[in-house]
Amino acid sequence: LYGHVAGVEGEGGKISLAEWTNDQFDPSLDWDDVKRLRDRWKHKLIVKGIMTPEDAEAAIDVGADALVVSNHGGRQLDGAPSTIRVLPEIRKVVGQRVEILVDSGFCSGQDVFRGVASGADGVMMGRAMLYGLGAGGQSGVAKALSMVCNELEITMGLTGVNSITEIGPHNLFDRARHG
Repeated sequence: LYGHVAGVEGEGGKISLAEWTNDQFDPSLDWDDVKRLRDRWKHKLIVKGIMTPEDAEAAIDVGADALVVSNHGGRQLDGAPSTIRVLPEIRKVVGQRVEILVDSGFCSGQDVFRGVASGADGVMMGRAMLYGLGAGGQSGVAKALSMVCNELEITMGLTGVNSITEIGPHNLFDRARHG
């Protein structure tokens, strides 16, 4: 059992991790709930779990300041599309109205490059940093981050890009044009 849920008590005593996880989901949550949260929360509101242009528009309509294109690591719906696949269309519809972050499976500097080239303003990489933490504590996280930054710099160099701001869709391999 994970430490953050160890000893969790349900109505009949201790509950399993699966029971606890299932209890965390509220299927009645809707955009009106997010709007009520926005009305009460005066700070930056970031909505995670956006996978369609329609959800991106709905999040912006209720006042989201930023979006996270995320399928939550693909753990909940094994048939969900990858975030890198849906990101370009979401960026196209959203334009520059809000910041877009992306997560779910990004582990290397090349992944960061592809995420930015596909339309993300930033890439979230929790798993890679968690591995660094487990392997070496704070210095392990610093090493993992250094490795990702080095990979990104190499990728930028190999593609003729001198700064993050130069990365864009033109850096992606176009199968239609190149076969």
